[in-house]
Amino acid sequence: MGLAAPQPTFSATDYLAWEAEQPERHEFLDGDVFAMAGAEDRHITVGGNLYIALRQHLSGSPCRTYMSDMRLHVADANSYFYPDVLVSCSALDAASSMVKTEPKLIIEVLSPSTAAYDRGLKFSYYRSLPSLEEYVLIDLATRTTDSYRKGADGFWVLHPFAKGDTVTLASVALDITPAQLFAEVPEDLGVNAGVI
Repeated sequence: MGLAAPQPTFSATDYLAWEAEQPERHEFLDGDVFAMAGAEDRHITVGGNLYIALRQHLSGSPCRTYMSDMRLHVADANSYFYPDVLVSCSALDAASSMVKTEPKLIIEVLSPSTAAYDRGLKFSYYRSLPSLEEYVLIDLATRTTDSYRKGADGFWVLHPFAKGDTVTLASVALDITPAQLFAEVPEDLGVNAGVI
């Protein structure tokens, strides 16, 4: 999440109308609007690698994979977000071309400026989505992955994957190898490593 845009407090309806005319994307959190910062090459590449793997794996199923330009509405938080990758298997979402509301899987690629927010407050908002089964965080700096999965009891359990581990996305029954996840992503970018 970026810095608060210099805008007055919006209603959700006003935000959607205003956002449709903006050249950049903005997230909406219960009346406040935040400009989305641009992402670095590694961030975009890993998000794209995930999208490709998920899209191919889910081809022919009722599930659809979306990248960071698809808006997600979290009604309980009166908020709209742009996750890096999301998967929805919902007929309601399939019928909505601009906004999704029933994701099964959400993936965020962490940036130094947003990691704490993605792990904390944003995750608390996402957990209010009844359809969500898995929330995955990819750490570019350490090449580790944290998968939070909702159990039958409603509790979220952390499943960490160390550097070099194959990542299991249990909600969609897909294993992604490190070679797939980090394809075309240099291990170390020197002075620019980890900067977004």
